[in-house]
Amino acid sequence: MVRDALALLAQSVGERLTANTTAASPLPDISLPRVLGKCLSSGCYAASSCFMALAVLFAPLSQAQPVDAPNRTESPYFYIPGGDATVDALPLKSTDVEVRIAGVIADVTVTQVYKNEGSRPIEAKYVFPGSTQAAVHAMNVRLADRSIAARIREKQQAAKEYAQAKSEGKTAALLEQHRPNVFQMNVANIMPGDDVRVELRYTELLRAESGRYRFVFPTVVGPRYNGAPAAAKTGNAWAAQPTLPEGMASPSGFDIRVQLDTPISIKEAVSPSHGIDLRRNGARHADIGLAADARHAANNRDFILDYRLAGNAVESGVMLMRSQDKDADNFFLAMVEPPKAIPASAITPRNYIFVVDISGSMHGFPLNTAKTMLRELIGGLRPSDTFNVLLFEGSSSFLHDRSVSATPDNIDRALRLIEGREGGGSTELIPALRHVYAQEKPEDISRTIVVVTDGYVSVENEAFSLVRRNLGQANLFAFGIGSSVNRHLIEGLARAGMSEPFVITRPEEAPAAAARFRQMIASPVLTNVRAVFEGVETWDVVPQQLPDVLSERSVILFGKWRDTQDKGAKQLVVEGRRADGPYRQALPLFEALDGNEERFSALRHLWARQRIADLSDQESLLASGSLRKAITALGLEYNLLTQYTSFIAVDEHVRNPAPDGAVGVDQPLPLPDGVSNLAVGGAYVPGSPEPESLGALLVTLSMLAMIARRLSRQRRRHLTL
Repeated sequence: MVRDALALLAQSVGERLTANTTAASPLPDISLPRVLGKCLSSGCYAASSCFMALAVLFAPLSQAQPVDAPNRTESPYFYIPGGDATVDALPLKSTDVEVRIAGVIADVTVTQVYKNEGSRPIEAKYVFPGSTQAAVHAMNVRLADRSIAARIREKQQAAKEYAQAKSEGKTAALLEQHRPNVFQMNVANIMPGDDVRVELRYTELLRAESGRYRFVFPTVVGPRYNGAPAAAKTGNAWAAQPTLPEGMASPSGFDIRVQLDTPISIKEAVSPSHGIDLRRNGARHADIGLAADARHAANNRDFILDYRLAGNAVESGVMLMRSQDKDADNFFLAMVEPPKAIPASAITPRNYIFVVDISGSMHGFPLNTAKTMLRELIGGLRPSDTFNVLLFEGSSSFLHDRSVSATPDNIDRALRLIEGREGGGSTELIPALRHVYAQEKPEDISRTIVVVTDGYVSVENEAFSLVRRNLGQANLFAFGIGSSVNRHLIEGLARAGMSEPFVITRPEEAPAAAARFRQMIASPVLTNVRAVFEGVETWDVVPQQLPDVLSERSVILFGKWRDTQDKGAKQLVVEGRRADGPYRQALPLFEALDGNEERFSALRHLWARQRIADLSDQESLLASGSLRKAITALGLEYNLLTQYTSFIAVDEHVRNPAPDGAVGVDQPLPLPDGVSNLAVGGAYVPGSPEPESLGALLVTLSMLAMIARRLSRQRRRHLTL
């Protein structure tokens, strides 16, 4: 009897250690009454050990999910058709996007159409994505024949005005920012038959990579892991938006049109994400729209447009905006092409740590693509380099206790480990990063951390702060993999780690991204970088500190300026140090002015957006809210949506005489292309035991083995007698 109990426990513990526990594949079926019965009949001494083993075995499960808790986390719930037939559960009917690209600046107008096809008044709530670089500066609402211009307000004041208008039966719209790339639209008192059009306008700067420009319009917010129930963060209620099940297309329409105007000839314009129709109008103009067969399910992945200009070169230069108001600020934007990289023979050995997300949302296409990319990255290391791999989900573990040389045997072992994982469990990014930074690093070695994830978490600020606090230990590169990755996390991690972000939306892009990474990190092409303006006065320049310049990536500077009337050269001088000596490049300034002072009026919004991003980064590091006032002031002055300012539009007509009877409707989102149902909902269960639980299990197993041996000897002596 004792041996049966011990064997059953040993089997259960072994299964617990090796199980791939996800929402779709829970813990192994361990019959607790069966084990208890055998323990109780085993005698006092053995039973006590059995109970200790059971306590260790089931402790993580009991801590993660209370007995009477629903089988859900803070994650989104699936949308289930049906319900109240009088309520329109899908009020967002279409999203229409107009993009005008002039040079390197994109001006974007997004029109969302909401219609109530039910028989009861509703309040529609819609969480949607935006570009991480977007400066959202205008919102208008059209209701029947009336157009209502939205006002920028402090966030709490805007929410108060919206609530009041809603309670008074007025149709109102509120636009809030939850993340720089996640917004929420609330539209109150949409009456049956109403057709409400909400128009948003934003501008963004397009940066060149390897001579190629890219415009991205995100279409869907991926499901976010919001932490274990006991540790779920406040203020992330938006992360629980309903989600359409895998394979269910969104019923709302989506269309996008791009007008592309460039200063030199367009060599190529393609979309790796959607089928497009391209019509050229001369060498420097193109009209681009979705192909007819690409409009179905076009809003479940980022729309991406890549274009290359003749000559394959990114031109250095300065754009200046001179205000017509003498008391108003003037703005500049400088883009400086970096020098060429040095030969690989001059590079010193480096240490690389690859941090790979193997959680449930990475199951399938994202993790398979990550494997392809990691084969390219790890397989491309030099023998003089060292590396380690950390896999994370609910817990995290290193391949080696410490970094090892990039020998063929060590590389093969790492690739076999990665190939054997399928994706499952939660996404505990912060503990994984802490685990990495706790690793000892020799003083004379330069360390690079490479994070590979889809970014479906809601702990962005905590991650940025952690990376920034450890800049002295390593720089950090972030690879986002998926059709609709959390670009705020990926780009923010790279910015905090003084490096560059990479986003891979299709499997075939992985080798090229890995090759670009290897070329970029081969050596910083310019260090100790500084910008000096001669003949003009500048202030409020962002970024305040320039990072090392990497291969094929321009230096970008925003700021304000005024002419000092001094004689002599008026120019921007970029200085730095290359591996082979000092570097200097001078750019004349006033060649950028051609009499059309308002030509680059978007620069004021772009400068303010960049300044807000810098202040937000500082605020996440300080974790004190001390910069809230400064960020709010910038949002109000420049009419920009921020984490502390919102747009509010109110129709002064009372349209709903019984506003208390209005029904709230959360517009469901489609799952991003390539993401499975494993990313949504399910009970929180640690993917594998934490080190503390693992140690306790091993101690328990040792005790059980000792008891089994003692009982076996006693049984043999009894049989002999």
